[in-house]
Amino acid sequence: MKARITVTLKNGVLDPQGKAIEGALGALGFDGVDSVRQGKVIDIALADTDKDTAQTRLSDMCEKLLANTVIENYQIEIL
Repeated sequence: MKARITVTLKNGVLDPQGKAIEGALGALGFDGVDSVRQGKVIDIALADTDKDTAQTRLSDMCEKLLANTVIENYQIEIL
């Protein structure tokens, strides 16, 4: 089973990488970019065959390692 986890900063948390990307896009002539938020995507292959078990395990992985839940949100998608 494969899964994709998307981790993004929570609203209100400063995103210096997003600001740098926003500035670079403007410098390259891409006008009209109001805001950029940067995140990360993690693809995981699991031996699990039960979707509910996989979902629980993936949530545990996010809570313990993959996301800093104080400042980040995560979304799990079973592929």
